[in-house]
Amino acid sequence: MFFISKIKHFKIFTLLLSLIILNNCQLKDPIKGHGINFLKNRADKIVINKSNKNDIMKNLGNPHTKSISDENLWFYFDRKISTGSIIHMKKNKLIENNVLVIEFNKYGVVINKKLLTKNDMKEIVYSTNKTENPVTEQSFVTRFLQSVKQKMYGKRKF
Repeated sequence: MFFISKIKHFKIFTLLLSLIILNNCQLKDPIKGHGINFLKNRADKIVINKSNKNDIMKNLGNPHTKSISDENLWFYFDRKISTGSIIHMKKNKLIENNVLVIEFNKYGVVINKKLLTKNDMKEIVYSTNKTENPVTEQSFVTRFLQSVKQKMYGKRKF
């Protein structure tokens, strides 16, 4: 009789333990977000030639970035990254990458808005030019001493 009650409690314990473990398992990949959630939906609420800076601040908050040369050009970002499947651990997968560019006139009224998505980013051509920095350039003496040091240590036998 005592043996039968142990089996009954063991089955209940096993069932409860398996429910707790399965409850904590995630079926969806964790998503890391940066920026404003649902930027596309919020961008649809902006009306050109009607919305102003106050409306934008109320709906979207402070801009993430303003243009350096033009204070009337604001940028908002929305980025979502997932870690992917168990097989591809530590490799992030870009799910969503949206940038909202809003341009105002001198009175603070929206004259242009543009939502750039992940597909639009692929079409952007980036410059391959490199900027020369004379401050970090090494002097002739430094380059000469480094080459002598390389030759000296290069002839060593270990």
